[in-house]
Amino acid sequence: MSTEILKIGMIGLDTSHAPLFAEMLNDTAHPHHIPGGQVTAAFPGGSPDFPLSINRVAGYTAQIRDGYGVRMVESVEAVAEQTDALLLLTVDGRLHVEQFAAIASYGKPVFIDKPFALSSRDARIIADLAREHHVPLLSCSSVRWAENLAAAAGEKEGGNLFGVDCYGPMELQPTQPGFFWYGIHMADMLYRCMGPGCTEVRVTTSEDHDLAVGVWSDGRIGTIRGNRKGNKRFGALLHREQNTAHVDIYAQQKPYYASMLEAVIRMFQTQTPPININETLEVIAFLEAANESRVTGQPVRLKIS
Repeated sequence: MSTEILKIGMIGLDTSHAPLFAEMLNDTAHPHHIPGGQVTAAFPGGSPDFPLSINRVAGYTAQIRDGYGVRMVESVEAVAEQTDALLLLTVDGRLHVEQFAAIASYGKPVFIDKPFALSSRDARIIADLAREHHVPLLSCSSVRWAENLAAAAGEKEGGNLFGVDCYGPMELQPTQPGFFWYGIHMADMLYRCMGPGCTEVRVTTSEDHDLAVGVWSDGRIGTIRGNRKGNKRFGALLHREQNTAHVDIYAQQKPYYASMLEAVIRMFQTQTPPININETLEVIAFLEAANESRVTGQPVRLKIS
């Protein structure tokens, strides 16, 4: 594992993760400072038809440039040329396949923030490009990395895990359809605990809530409940043969985004992703099937090639 300080590039300064990650990497006084890399160059980006993207760019750009000395450049390619590893943080999942295609040939490790892609087709294109150019690649929700969720998932007492029910906020955004915008947080929590193997999803929906029920090939059942009304806390119930454990994500003292960024930097250093890309592709297929079932009300088989 390399011990040198990596030069890290950011693509997309339209998410709160951009200043948050820059602070944890570049500010050695931060309580959750992560050594091993510093953000040195960034491309601001921004999607004009997505208010939660374009309305954030100017403020976050100024904060990252002036507060942490990060150099702004004119293209995603310029970021790749000038750095050792890349944080593709663009909040608009529609752009990920295009932006990744522009940087893949540089062969540098890449983290793609959620959502990885907005279709299985785009997700497979990204995965194929990563394989072709030998790019170490990771994409996931930060909530997946909550340490108390990891501890509960790895618990050996109580017998085998036969089901998990995850919950959290699920606002809807027209440009990031259905479950892709915030449902991906619960889906990643679910896969962190259950692992891959889901074959079918069925969704029940109302104005205020969505409930997706996934059936695994071995008969286990996992659910994600997305709420647009009531509390906005993430959590999960893990059902084992002898007990059921509740995990309140916010009860964990260490922020889950700090745990995730540690894993990202470790991947940059070792060139080894901590999550198999096939699992990431299945998460996208799960969300895609959930969106289809949300419209039809019928169970939908996952399309995994």
